[in-house]
Amino acid sequence: MKPTPGIRILLVDDEPHILQFLELGLANEGFDVRTAPDGMTAINLAQEFVPHVIVLDVMMPGMDGFETCRMIKKGGSEVAVIMLTAKDEVDDRVKGLTLGADDYLVKPFSFDELLARIRARLRNQFPMLFGEVKLGRFSIDDRRKEIQYEGQALELSPTEYELLKYMVANHGIVLSKSTILDKVWGYDFGGEENIVEVYVRSLRDKLGDKEHRLIRTLRGAGYRIDLS
Repeated sequence: MKPTPGIRILLVDDEPHILQFLELGLANEGFDVRTAPDGMTAINLAQEFVPHVIVLDVMMPGMDGFETCRMIKKGGSEVAVIMLTAKDEVDDRVKGLTLGADDYLVKPFSFDELLARIRARLRNQFPMLFGEVKLGRFSIDDRRKEIQYEGQALELSPTEYELLKYMVANHGIVLSKSTILDKVWGYDFGGEENIVEVYVRSLRDKLGDKEHRLIRTLRGAGYRIDLS
């Protein structure tokens, strides 16, 4: 699986030689790579860089990897976190996974093993990065930023595209307005929740969903897309 351009990886470790080695190797694989020497830098960079994967060392001075992971996941980010630990202890693995980590590697590890873990996380959490995904009557091509419905490409604004992609990817799940705002507009969006209603109305028009049978409104709860 060759990565498509634009896949972003953040490396967090207080050992410069490890950062340099991993950065060079992952850049040669076609990834867009940034590095951070400590937890606070990683948290700030994650907000700016918006990585798909964070490779995060547990044992760092100051803010350790556990707290860094907790803070990053607290922001509602969908990023995949792979934690690096020098201890092959069950307690460390359980703690990391409980705080939101998606995988872990025990030091020392091979570059090929890390690469395999990164690709596995990308396949599981960001399948749309690698080609066209078909869900019910929808076809989503994230590389072209195009969504087709019943074989016809929809004319969507960038925000409409992100909103519809998010709702289709989470079909069958009730999505509140606040959740949609966090995931589509960003957690720091300062506008009103009613903006979601405006965009949902526009999507219904473009989908010909006059009866609201595709994008359903659940009063007091939010919206749900049904693909069946």
